[in-house]
Amino acid sequence: MSSIKTTINGYVGYRGREGQISFLLHRITGLGTALFLTIHILDTSLVYFFPSLYEHAIGLYRSTLFGIGEIFLIFCVLFHGVNGLRIAFSDLIAPKLWSIPKQRMSTRWTMIITLILWLPAAGIMAYNILHHNYGLFGG
Repeated sequence: MSSIKTTINGYVGYRGREGQISFLLHRITGLGTALFLTIHILDTSLVYFFPSLYEHAIGLYRSTLFGIGEIFLIFCVLFHGVNGLRIAFSDLIAPKLWSIPKQRMSTRWTMIITLILWLPAAGIMAYNILHHNYGLFGG
C-alpha cells in the first residue's frame, strides 16, 4: 500500500512543467482509451449473446452523458497518438537531438496539434448531441 502512496505522491508532488503534464496526460489518455476498448468489446459481444441487452446499451450510448464522454474519448485517442509519435521520434529517430528546451517545445506542439484536430471533431459531436437529444438547430 505504501508503494501506491509513494507513486501517487510522486505524480502529484513533483512540480514539473510540460514534461510532467505530458507524462500524466499520456498515462490518463492511455487508460481512458483502454477502458473504452474494454467496454466496446464487452458490449459488442452482447449482440450475439444477449441482443436485447445490446439494444439497451446502444440506447444508453445515445444519451448526453455518453456523448460528452465520447468527445473526451476523441481527445484521449488524438493526444495519446500524437504524443506517442513525439515520444517515438525523440527516442528512436533523433535521440541525439534531445534537449530540455526542444522537449518543451515539442510538448507544446503536441498539444497544439491535438487541439487543432480535436476542436472541429468536438464541435461536430456537440452539435449532434444538441441536435438529436434536445432538438436544437432544427432537430
